[in-house]
Amino acid sequence: MIRRALAALCFAAGLGWGLPAQAGWVGAWYMAPQAVPQAADAPPYLRAPWIDDATVREIVRPTIAGTALRLRISNRYGVEPLHLGAVTVGVARGIGAVVPGTLRRVTFGGRSTVVIPPGGAVVSDPVPAPVVARRALAVSLYVPGRVRPRTWHQIAGRVNFLSARGDHSRDASGAAFLHRNTHILWLDGVDVRARHGWAVVAIGDSITDGLRATLNAQQRWPDALSRRLRAAGIDTVAVLNAGISGNRLLHDSACYGQSLEARFARDALDRPGVRAVIVLIGINDINFADMPPRRGLDCDAPHARVSAADLIDGYRRLIAQAHARGVKIYAATLTPAALPATREAVRRQVNAWLRNSGAFDGVADFDAALRDPLRPARLRPQADSGDGIHPSDAGDRMLADAVPLAWFRSAAGR
Repeated sequence: MIRRALAALCFAAGLGWGLPAQAGWVGAWYMAPQAVPQAADAPPYLRAPWIDDATVREIVRPTIAGTALRLRISNRYGVEPLHLGAVTVGVARGIGAVVPGTLRRVTFGGRSTVVIPPGGAVVSDPVPAPVVARRALAVSLYVPGRVRPRTWHQIAGRVNFLSARGDHSRDASGAAFLHRNTHILWLDGVDVRARHGWAVVAIGDSITDGLRATLNAQQRWPDALSRRLRAAGIDTVAVLNAGISGNRLLHDSACYGQSLEARFARDALDRPGVRAVIVLIGINDINFADMPPRRGLDCDAPHARVSAADLIDGYRRLIAQAHARGVKIYAATLTPAALPATREAVRRQVNAWLRNSGAFDGVADFDAALRDPLRPARLRPQADSGDGIHPSDAGDRMLADAVPLAWFRSAAGR
């Protein structure tokens, strides 16, 4: 009976159910989970690939070093149990390959297999392997049976891999990984054991998610911020990216996930070791009322008109959530998007409040960093990726440079 009870406790620990967080663990990499749209008329880029007795290999870059790691895997939007037949992690190399000798088996409550219930998530047992900041890891999930994922992060910012049939989780070679995609399936976090480490979460929409940043190049502004911190000798801070392209502060979307307000606790405040959050959100709230409605799957619905006062009320609710948890919350001003005059007026009202209200613990002036001095409603040419809305790689570096380093030094000393 005692042995059975201990086994049950170990399994619960692997699942992360109802147990206190272990000291010393810090989120080192994160991607906010989204629901895969289920509409029959969804375009191909909004459809997850079928997994048919195959292995998913996903490449992640922890942003802080540690002496051990653990994986977080989510079936949040699944309607059936997710069966994983094997999970491994190793140092990534080349195209879908792993550095020989670095592959480690990942267990859950001592077991190499795990079943994640619909709506559930698991945290693996600790993997005793050193983690080097920003060195890529390959996480392999063997999925027996035929499954179409319902939980993903649509835009991974890099190429990931799907194997031919079978369990290839222990393959150091990438030869079996014949198929490519640019999504993250099920994997939503890597934690490391870092005694003095802590995390800042960058949360927002496509500008944070890195929609038009160069693929495979880690050029999103949170990536650039992580590099800037390390260059400044601030190497105990992990930068977690919780951006979702198309996301809004106040309204959900069938394609772009729950509103930031609804997901704020899960995707920011619940991250292990979080001490600060940087929020960049609101431009889609301003824009989507004027997007043309579409038959069938309408990613921009609801087409709700939002005022500056509506957004400010939403920001205040985020601030209250963060401060109730003892977490610093910083804002970034909304960047230029070549908006028509009425929408541009809302953006400027919001930015004036962000700069002058003192409601947030600090403000990074992303608008000032990117706006064209001669046409302040537009991005400066070198910061424009080409669509007038999303920054180029150079623009992302400008955003990272606009974040005050004092925020990280003050939080480290608290």
